[in-house]
Amino acid sequence: MTQTGRTLVAGVIGWPVAHSRSPALHGHWFERYGVDGVYVPFPVPPGRGEAAVRALAALGIRGCNVTVPHKEAAARAVDRLDSTAQRMGAVNLIIVGEDGSLEGRNTDGFGFIENLKATIPGWRPEAGPAVVLGAGGAARAVLVSLLDAGVPEIRLLNRSRARAEGLAEEFGGPIRVGEWVSRETLLDGAALLVNTTTLGMGTNEPLDLDLAALPRDAVVYDIVYNPLVTPLLEHARARGNPTVGGLGMLLHQARPAFAAWFGIDPAVDADLERAVLGG
Repeated sequence: MTQTGRTLVAGVIGWPVAHSRSPALHGHWFERYGVDGVYVPFPVPPGRGEAAVRALAALGIRGCNVTVPHKEAAARAVDRLDSTAQRMGAVNLIIVGEDGSLEGRNTDGFGFIENLKATIPGWRPEAGPAVVLGAGGAARAVLVSLLDAGVPEIRLLNRSRARAEGLAEEFGGPIRVGEWVSRETLLDGAALLVNTTTLGMGTNEPLDLDLAALPRDAVVYDIVYNPLVTPLLEHARARGNPTVGGLGMLLHQARPAFAAWFGIDPAVDADLERAVLGG
């Protein structure tokens, strides 16, 4: 849409951020709902996240999404956190109030669960243990959402065991920390496998994981969406496991942001997917 003097501005801060599909996502919604808005990717180097967040109000920006590596820094920079962001210790959505105050929220867990339910309608949290790989900001959102959903056991694995143990202690509940070197044996009996690491993303090294011990009816979920089908998902599909890609998580987590900034709860559908993928 043509920008005017009244164009509403939002965006995403991250490093790198050029690969983000969020501008296409929000651009589709602007067109669909007739919103005079623009969504800008802001490349913010590591260590500058808090400064960038504090500049939002002065620049007249309605808010922004936050991606790696700034989610935890953003949580420190805002004036207040909603209960979910406070629990996760990470922010992926910032809303600038009329008075210039900054509210931080986290919709990653919402997007994670909504995508899982939409892709696998028969998924039941009580079906069995979940294996979660990684202990970064995305893992925090996944862990909280799985705990809240009622998953009976979560096996948390990270190359740095200390970081995983820190999350288990922080969140409590049925989180069991395992050794990264034993990750393949801990797939036995699992009902859900979630990769929250960046292994398999773009030019990064693939996730080294043999799925032989994983039940064939277990759901395999990779939150990476670049590429859309990661080596992990290819492996899982080849052996017959139901799979969930990361693109839907991106689409669903954006819904609360668009609603907060522009007052419209937008639809996630095939038209949106085509727009985001450039089809």
